[in-house]
Amino acid sequence: MTDAALSAEQHRPTEPALLDDVPGWFWDHDRHLFEWFLGRQERTGVTGDLLEMGAYLGRSAIVIGGHRQPGETFTVCDLFDLDAPDDENAAEMSLSYRKSLTRTAFESNYLSFHDTLPEIIQAPTSVLAGGRLPAGAFRFIHIDASHLYEHVVDDLRVARAALQPQGVVVLDDYRSAHTPGVAAATWEAVFNHGLTPIVLTESKFYGTWGDPEPAQQDLLDRVGLAEGCRLAVETLNGRRLVRIGGSSEGIEPFRPSRHRDRLVAEAARREAEQAEAEALRAQQEAEVDLSVRRIRAAERRRPANVAKRVAGDLLPPVVTAAIRRARRG
Repeated sequence: MTDAALSAEQHRPTEPALLDDVPGWFWDHDRHLFEWFLGRQERTGVTGDLLEMGAYLGRSAIVIGGHRQPGETFTVCDLFDLDAPDDENAAEMSLSYRKSLTRTAFESNYLSFHDTLPEIIQAPTSVLAGGRLPAGAFRFIHIDASHLYEHVVDDLRVARAALQPQGVVVLDDYRSAHTPGVAAATWEAVFNHGLTPIVLTESKFYGTWGDPEPAQQDLLDRVGLAEGCRLAVETLNGRRLVRIGGSSEGIEPFRPSRHRDRLVAEAARREAEQAEAEALRAQQEAEVDLSVRRIRAAERRRPANVAKRVAGDLLPPVVTAAIRRARRG
């Protein structure tokens, strides 16, 4: 293999068999809630476009894309392997994921689960401002791009203009120690700009600029909620707030990729080949051991060796020692 071919092989995206094979930070409770909110919208006849701002390698986008209905558009906006627009954002990317994030890897992962790609805007999320997105056209928006306060504020402005009145916005890393800018922008929107929390997980904030009560009541009534989910109710500034935790019990696994059967078959074949090679190696070692033992046995049966053993067994030790000294000269 040439150096160029070897380099291309090393950089070829790994094909995922399961959603968990796609690198990223998207835990079971959040995957369950994404599907819960999107499925609830579909069951109640809500239609509208879908948007993800910041996609990394596609784990959450794959889930969102599975709920795109006929006539709807799913848009993903991410820099991927482009340079960041400012030094602070570039430093953030270099610290977190610059070496692993490429558009090619995202597309390969996404197409492992879907037949067509979403509409991809490879640019900073700031390009979505200024009316690029149709107002009120979106039913679900996931914000997981820059963690810098000013950027999250702008992303929230875009989301507010683009969402339907009862649309759902999800913010990632709203409470992590390394992302204080997301926390500041999120709670500022809650207390000053009409964003209302629906439910919180360890990682994500789910809210709306509409009425949170219907969705909260369905959660509390456990409509379609997994068995292991544990709910708690808080009051924040006079409004009800639901928190969710617990175990992953009852959360259905996401469907496997188109590669799963082939990858499982290839893994089984490799295991069989390895077992066969180990069995052959053990057989060869046994044959070598048997050959050595046969050679040693034949050596012991040679007349001279037999005579030596007999002399050693029958002659007195003093005589045997004298004979050995005489042979040595």
